[in-house]
Amino acid sequence: MLNSKVIHVNGVFLGTAIMNSSMSTLRFYATHESVRALHNACMPDLLALYCQVRRLFNNSRLTLQGA
Repeated sequence: MLNSKVIHVNGVFLGTAIMNSSMSTLRFYATHESVRALHNACMPDLLALYCQVRRLFNNSRLTLQGA
């Protein structure tokens, strides 16, 4: 691991973006159950990864509130 960035939304820690050794992609290490579907997903940049994680997290919250 060369570098990593914590990803959180509204104060909830969701996981970590880890720079691959090739330095061309980031791999997501999910720690929150709502974003497990993205565990080990690779994205080209932090913004793309963050947007996917945030979208999945917000959708799971809406689903739980509507139930």
